Amino acid sequence: MSELFGSDAFAPKEIAARVESIGVAKARLPLLTMLMLSVLAGAFIGLGALYFTLVRSDASLGFAVKQVLGGVCFSLGLILVVIAGAELFTGNNLLAMAWAARKISTLALLRNWTIVCLGNWIGAMGLALLVFWSHHADMNNGAIAHEYLKIATAKVSMPFWTAFFKGVMCNVLVCMAVWMTLAGRSVVDKVLVIIFPISAFVAAGFEHSVANMYFIPLAMLLQGPEPASGMVLITWGGFFSNMLPVILGNILGGSVLVGLVYYVIYLRQEPV
Repeated sequence: MSELFGSDAFAPKEIAARVESIGVAKARLPLLTMLMLSVLAGAFIGLGALYFTLVRSDASLGFAVKQVLGGVCFSLGLILVVIAGAELFTGNNLLAMAWAARKISTLALLRNWTIVCLGNWIGAMGLALLVFWSHHADMNNGAIAHEYLKIATAKVSMPFWTAFFKGVMCNVLVCMAVWMTLAGRSVVDKVLVIIFPISAFVAAGFEHSVANMYFIPLAMLLQGPEPASGMVLITWGGFFSNMLPVILGNILGGSVLVGLVYYVIYLRQEPV
């Protein structure tokens, strides 16, 4: 059927098998390799967040244009992760498929998630520090810095369950984007299937834990000793109060609502 319509994309069942085998390979990466690739991913997602904030800081744009165009720009982060190669915590929630198939142990799964999440945090905060030193946020008469503070204020002020469910929705779309990249055979295929789900989650205001590892620390660097009007003082306490529900939501959205659902559909062995 795919040949009849001129498509050479992998079928969903083939994608499931690829996700499973890639999950095994990711779980078996050497520690240093895994950590360095995860540091890169944190920086890559931060670059997407930087691009997004640049668009959001333009007061001449309407709300929907800001959100959608900003989301398209944010897609840069996952494009870099997928094409250049890096280990991203939210995408690696799909390792749940290999775990459910008993191809990797619970310990191997948790080892990967822990190391990759830590490495993403290092990479995102490292980029935040470089961006701060570069005075990038001074552009547009300081509007970019103001936008970072607005974004971070909203994140650290978010109620637990709001952040949790926004995290769930975010990683459903992120993992669907990663899933669909494995259907493609070319760079163009992969880029195109990333843009729509990623721009959708950003436009909808959902919560991505790794992006927040960049947004909130950078806002902490940019804020003064007293919060500006309409802002709050952003602290490490606020950072972790956002991280906990968002990470848990990301895990539920990516591992259960995408990874385990597709495992049941395509990989689960029927009892004889």
